Amino acid sequence: MGRKKLMLGNEAIAQGLLENGCAIATSYPGTPASEILASLARIKEMNSLPVHSQWAVNEKVAFEIAYAGCMAGLRTAVSMKQVGLNVASDPLMSAAYMGAKGGFIVISADDPGPHSSQTEQDSRLMAMMAKIPVLDPDSPAQAKEMISIAYELSETFEIPVMLRPTTRVCHSRQDIRAKNFGSFERKADFKKDPARWAATPKFRFKLHTELEKKLEKIAAFKKTTPVKLNKKAVSRKAVIVSGVAAAHTREIMNALGLWDKIPVFQVIQPYPLHRNFISSVCIDYDEVLVIEETVPVIEMQIADRTRVRGKLNGFVSRVGEILPEAIEQMLCDFAGLKADKIAVQSQPGRRPTLCAGCPHRASFFAIKKAAPKGIYTSDIGCYTLGLNLGAVDTVLCMGAAISQAEGFYHAFKNESKRPDIVATIGDSTFFHAGIPALIDTVVQKVHFTLVILDNRTTAMTGNQPTPASGFGASGEPLEPVDIEALVKGCGVKFCKTGDPCEIKEFISLVKEAVLYARDKGPAVVIARHPCLIGRKSKDKQAKKIFVEITDACEGCEYCIRHFECPAIIFDNNKKRADVDPLLCSGCGVCVHVCPKKAIVMK
Repeated sequence: MGRKKLMLGNEAIAQGLLENGCAIATSYPGTPASEILASLARIKEMNSLPVHSQWAVNEKVAFEIAYAGCMAGLRTAVSMKQVGLNVASDPLMSAAYMGAKGGFIVISADDPGPHSSQTEQDSRLMAMMAKIPVLDPDSPAQAKEMISIAYELSETFEIPVMLRPTTRVCHSRQDIRAKNFGSFERKADFKKDPARWAATPKFRFKLHTELEKKLEKIAAFKKTTPVKLNKKAVSRKAVIVSGVAAAHTREIMNALGLWDKIPVFQVIQPYPLHRNFISSVCIDYDEVLVIEETVPVIEMQIADRTRVRGKLNGFVSRVGEILPEAIEQMLCDFAGLKADKIAVQSQPGRRPTLCAGCPHRASFFAIKKAAPKGIYTSDIGCYTLGLNLGAVDTVLCMGAAISQAEGFYHAFKNESKRPDIVATIGDSTFFHAGIPALIDTVVQKVHFTLVILDNRTTAMTGNQPTPASGFGASGEPLEPVDIEALVKGCGVKFCKTGDPCEIKEFISLVKEAVLYARDKGPAVVIARHPCLIGRKSKDKQAKKIFVEITDACEGCEYCIRHFECPAIIFDNNKKRADVDPLLCSGCGVCVHVCPKKAIVMK
């Protein structure tokens, strides 16, 4: 038994996986889940554990790799964020029918709020749709403990099991006691069974029938039974909590003096909800308050909803995080306590912007120069912040920049004045979901320009490697993929690479691509320059250019509004722009931005 260590929630999950003998762990980076695989890779390297850890090209591929490992009898896990589960939903639905052999955990980290996601969807609904059990931790410590329960559930009932931490669990820190690592002595042993592992529709019906029987048994599994947290409390009212709301509720009820008065039940398995618990709630209590994020999954499974206060009747908000202030107000209203409405103070913050010296800023500036009246479709990544620069018009989901560019082309292709269409997509996102869409644009002869923002890393989620990086999750050498060759392999005739920080040349290159696309079809420009904060980049910025703003500056703020580099500030005393030397990275691109030529090299 090791000493206690302050761990991030995601690190605690990784520790739990290794303590329980996880032999294969895969992922695609996405906040708030990214640190799970990163931590696991680091811990396994430090301790020389025989574990395969891998950043896959997308969540679907990650799922299928880990699932095949469990079919061979090993304990495996795949981790992703909630919208990543959408990408993996196809194999998820099928795997639920076929079941598991070794333990298989699907970790889907939800983002109520949302803080860093397109949606605040609830992965527990995906578990319901797939018909697999889901566990809902309230803290980093409980998330780690649930790994053991999840593997036991998975192996007992031969079924994938979902663990659903939320942002507040993933990114909180707690003292965790590390235990000995599990045994990795299991040997892979795949027993062929086509009726199960390659089932046709006739056999799928049989597998579905078996799955329903599994769920009935799981709804009576002793280790996941809802727990009454305050044994002495007796009332005809009760509170049911799940996830991080359980941790908040415990503290608030103690503070309000309600802990010994109203029973509190924590549900750790929201689906399938235990049948006996549903029955007892309907018999023992006249009123029940259900607090859960973000969809009423528990609430929907309680048969008599007339006695339930929750999301379905508007007592609990259906959107956003359930913050402690909101829980306190709910509990006061539910218990009949007089309390003033609690005002939640919110301070306006500075809007997010690209880092000083980020090559994406130069790319967007060039795009606007090359196609000033264009339609700019974009994607998910740091470069979404091109919104601030007026160079991003649409952001839908991973890979949609290219598909939507095609859609706009078809919408406008019969117009006499067809707008230029320029799509931007990151290198990691291109590998993840952009390739099929690019092939489609070649087949359909779509007239658009694609700029692949190749900063040599998956920057937004913590600088994880891409398939072009040449190394893996643990830093091990791998075979890099050539983006240019891949683009040409898709059938694209125009594919050229440039450095966006060589701004004059890059503007000319993008203009050339836009002119080509107007008449001939897809044109691809690869904007290659390393991320300044990429820890493992081998080709960092070679030179630093020192700049200053001269008296020629008229204070028009063109550089601030159209380039928005954090290192360029407006000096209210001088009534003109100035450079903050602490923030300036020395990229030198701003020298070419000022229309008055007031920014010069020192």
